[in-house]
Amino acid sequence: MTDGHPHATARDLMSEGADCIPAHETLDRAAEMMRDSHVGALPVCVDDRVTGIITDRDIVIKCVAEGRDPAHMRAGDLVVGLVWVPVDATVEEALQRMEQHQIKRLPVMDGKRIVGMISEADLAKHLPDDQLAEFVHRVYGGA
Repeated sequence: MTDGHPHATARDLMSEGADCIPAHETLDRAAEMMRDSHVGALPVCVDDRVTGIITDRDIVIKCVAEGRDPAHMRAGDLVVGLVWVPVDATVEEALQRMEQHQIKRLPVMDGKRIVGMISEADLAKHLPDDQLAEFVHRVYGGA
């Protein structure tokens, strides 16, 4: 429920738009895109189809910390699957998906096209404090 509206959807929560990074692009390019767009995650695409998402943490943990070179590792190498919601999903469905998969960013799809992302910042703007606190507890606490 955003701002007390009982029929709020993922579209109401999301930040519109999302720059995709092609799966063949390198992780250093992904990091540049994240920096330039002021985001911590990017959808990874193959032929305009979203195949997954990578985060700044993925780059650090799965590449840099393992001694790999982000200039030679591809964005597609870090993709392990795609968790998403349709634009008309309820807020509760979006939160449930995020909690179930222990994720803090959720792509919002209209058909096969990504139209936005739901992040913790979006949740903080739109959810009542008690609902936000419950989400944080479930995602970070593993409940």
